[in-house]
Amino acid sequence: MENSSSNNRFRSTVFNHDDEVRNDQDKEYVGFATLPNQVHRKSVKKGFDFTLMVAGESGLGKSTLVNSLFLTDLYKDRKLLNAEERITQTVEITKHTVDIEEKGVKLKLTIVDTPGFGDAVNNTECWKSVADYIDQQFEQYFRDESGLNRKNIQDNRVHCCLYFISPFGHGLRPLDVEFMKALHEKVNIVPVLAKADTLTPSEVKKKKIKIREEIEQYGIKIYQFPDCDSDEDEEFKQQDLELKESIPFAVIGSNTVVEAKGKRVRGRLYPWGIVEVENSAHCDFVKLRNMLVRTHMQDLKDVTRETHYENYRAQCIQSMTRMVVKERNRNKLTRESGTDFPIPVVSGVTDNETEKLIREKDEEVRHANHEPESHYQHDHDHEHEPEHNTDHNECSESPANPETHSDQLVDEAL
Repeated sequence: MENSSSNNRFRSTVFNHDDEVRNDQDKEYVGFATLPNQVHRKSVKKGFDFTLMVAGESGLGKSTLVNSLFLTDLYKDRKLLNAEERITQTVEITKHTVDIEEKGVKLKLTIVDTPGFGDAVNNTECWKSVADYIDQQFEQYFRDESGLNRKNIQDNRVHCCLYFISPFGHGLRPLDVEFMKALHEKVNIVPVLAKADTLTPSEVKKKKIKIREEIEQYGIKIYQFPDCDSDEDEEFKQQDLELKESIPFAVIGSNTVVEAKGKRVRGRLYPWGIVEVENSAHCDFVKLRNMLVRTHMQDLKDVTRETHYENYRAQCIQSMTRMVVKERNRNKLTRESGTDFPIPVVSGVTDNETEKLIREKDEEVRHANHEPESHYQHDHDHEHEPEHNTDHNECSESPANPETHSDQLVDEAL
């Protein structure tokens, strides 16, 4: 009995000590370490959105690759044009939106397609409609951000553009260079080498090196993968290095399931064998999917928001500021009277029609300000004329009766 009572007293002492230690720890623990969990719960509840643009000429497997990436069918009602219809076809912008849910995480995926790009006989500035679409999304977001209701802003900005490069040829074509140079300041461009199963592994390697050299030669700014932090593990650093060396991604798309070595896989069946889409030894499909979805989706959105959109926003604010200053100066010149100096013209700036009209109106205002003074001087001179020229007026005074005057002239003539 004594031993049991002493054991109970010992246990109670130990428990009391543990409670005191726990209370001391609770006093030192503030709780902001749970902030990531709060952000995580809020983000999962709100959901995520991502806008992906695919560009490239028809027949390179854009639709098939998109369906393979996200395991969806976004092109059920697509109508394929024949060769004659493509001659006069213009570049269109089509948008497909699908809601995807995986393990409780919701993703609103928007795919922006550009059918007709590069298909016409004359492809002059065929990328202009694509650039205009990207600017329109920036403009709409800028208007929503500057409006009164900023709580539920719809983000339709393009976060990434997969540009498909043809496997046929010797590197980039002029159309590829012009398209990427026209858009590299507006969107994150990720080059993709389409239909890699038409090339041998050695040809794929040579073509990748050639394309990377031409991208650097023409000064094209493609999406740059962020550098790894020093505290990252070696596996992540190796994965990041492989991604950088895989540019442009050599991809193969397929929505059919074939049987290979007793397993059912997505791939393409050829007489000489099977090409597996999700086999890293066959293509870079898995690397591209991991980059887009698992590792760099948030970085693509951050670069869009912090770089491309901020550049557009800064240009808008600068142009608005110039318009306000110009209008203010114009109003100031209009209010001032008696100004004889001309409107200064900034050297190196071409005059447009608006500036010419403004200068003409200002000239009219200055002339209008000077005219009352000249009228006053003219009337003042007329008031003094009778005093100085009275005799002259009397001598040159015409007769009251014009008939008498005419008779006198007739008599003088006789």
